[in-house]
Formats: sequence, C-alpha cells, structure tokens
Amino acid sequence: MTSKTPLRRRTLGRLAALSALALLAAPALAQDNWPNRPVRLIVPFPAGGSTDIVARAIAQHLGGVFGQQFVVDNRGGAGGNIGTDAIAKAAPDGYTIGLSTSGPLANNKSLYQNMPYDSDKDLAPVALVGEIPLVIASNPATKVSNLREFVALARGATPPVTIGHPGNGTIGHLAIEGLKARAGIGAQVVPYKGDTALMTDLIGGQVMALSAPVSTFIANIQSGRLTGLAVTSRARFPGLPQVPTALEQGIDLEATVWFAVVGPAGLPAAVVQRLNQEINKYTSSAEGRARLSQFGLVEVNAPPQTLGALMRSEAAKWKPLVEAAKISLQ
Repeated sequence: MTSKTPLRRRTLGRLAALSALALLAAPALAQDNWPNRPVRLIVPFPAGGSTDIVARAIAQHLGGVFGQQFVVDNRGGAGGNIGTDAIAKAAPDGYTIGLSTSGPLANNKSLYQNMPYDSDKDLAPVALVGEIPLVIASNPATKVSNLREFVALARGATPPVTIGHPGNGTIGHLAIEGLKARAGIGAQVVPYKGDTALMTDLIGGQVMALSAPVSTFIANIQSGRLTGLAVTSRARFPGLPQVPTALEQGIDLEATVWFAVVGPAGLPAAVVQRLNQEINKYTSSAEGRARLSQFGLVEVNAPPQTLGALMRSEAAKWKPLVEAAKISLQ
C-alpha cells in the first residue's frame, strides 16, 4: 500500500489538472463554435419603424455569415427602456443581443426618474451602426435662409419665435434647448406627437420652425416647401448637401440619433469582436449603405470602445440641459 500511494496521488493530481484545463477550455470552445443555435436580436421599438427595419437587415446579413438565424424580437415601450432592459438582463452567452438607439442607451437616464438598468454597467457595447442628424427647418414665410439668420431673428422677436419638436424628451426637443442655451435666444417651444403632425403645422404656418431627425423632412426641403436652416451633425448630410451644419455657422450644436448593437454586460470578448467586424463590414458595403440611407442613416464604423465612450459622453452632454429645462418623463 505504501509504495502505491505516491503513484496514486500523482495520478489523481494529473486528473485534477486535466479537469481544470478542460473547464478553462470550455468557454473558449463554446465561443469558437458560436453561434450553434439561433440568436435573438431585441429591438426596443415596435415592428415597422426604422429601427426595426434596420435590425432586420442586419439580422439577415449576420444570419448569412454565421449560418444561424438571428431572430428579431420587438419589445417596445417606455421610450425604448423596456426592450433595452431585456437586453441588459439576458444571459451573457452571445445568444441575446439588441439594436437600440441613443435614447435608451444614453439620454433616457436623465429623462426617466426610475431606470430599470444602468447603461454603463449593464450593457456591453458591440457596434455603432449609423446616425441620423437632426434638421432645423423653417416655413419659407419666415424669410430666413440659414440658422444664423434665424438666431438673429429670434433675438429681437416679440412675441418669441415658435419652434416645434416631435415630442417631449425627444432629441429634437433636447436640441432646441441646446440651441436656446448656446445661441442665447428665447423661443416658444411647441411639442407635437410625432413628425407628421409637426410637418403639417410647419407647412401650414402654425409654427415658424422645427427641430427633428431629418428623415421625414428631406423631400419637402428638396422641393422648397420647407427651408433647411441647418443640420446638426458634424459633417453635412449627404441627402441635403446644400444645407450647412450648425457648426459651420458658428453655433456649437451637435445632435444626432444614433443606432447601435449592444449585448448584456459580460458578453464574451470574442463574440463582441466577431459581431463588430461583421456589422462594420455590412454597414460600409454598398448594400448596407443603400439600405441605411433609405432612413436618413449615415453609416458609422467604430470599435466597441468608441461606442462605449459615446454612450457616456452623450449622457453627460444632455444631462445639464434636461435638468435646466426641467424635462421629465415617466
């Protein structure tokens, strides 16, 4: 018995070491084989909208690349918070990801009193998809041709100029508050329920100007029914190249709606990297660009770290304006 004991101990030790190595290797092997079953892609907005349609295009591309279905799951409500919370609370195994936007990923933390998730701690940034700039447009009867002239008009206007937006807490609303603060003007801010009612009243002269994502308004600006005063992206918008940016006109205002793929915190780094590469490849392709441009989206390719930094910086940028204007959503 005594002579066999060291041998037995060495054998057991080797088996224990091999078992430990097998356990360590298991996650790596699982990631190498990912995905080996369908992946759920949560969209925190209803079916049929731009976020949903873009998500379905990305899901189709990823399904073709990885040989597994990427199934779109619409979870609308609470300004995107319900669906984004479902992403945050999913298992970080690579089989639940989501396509969300700048509201639930950054701005909503200042707008909603009780957020069900912390976007900084509970989400893993995967890939930026694209951005839609805002446009500030006026009725031609206002007789201004650019944002600088509108600001000059607003400074001396009695009663104040009227500017509409698509709804309280939307990026269009936040941009108006930013314009008022940075250009030092007063204005009567008029909320609407969506882009269509806002556009109808602007064309009809019930308000003098609007601030909203550019997508809905391109055709009427191109036809001259509305005057594009500025876009609020860093560069000019390809669909309206004649409309200058606010920055070009000396007004420090940058505001866009951006779309991004995220997952639950703890998503394996290998999965994040593979998704990032394939999404960037799709959005920079001719097919991807054409699909995104249908909704006024300009593609943005960036590593996950850039998306994470954007989520933090955008939240910090809008928080003081939200507090100063006392904007609150339930």
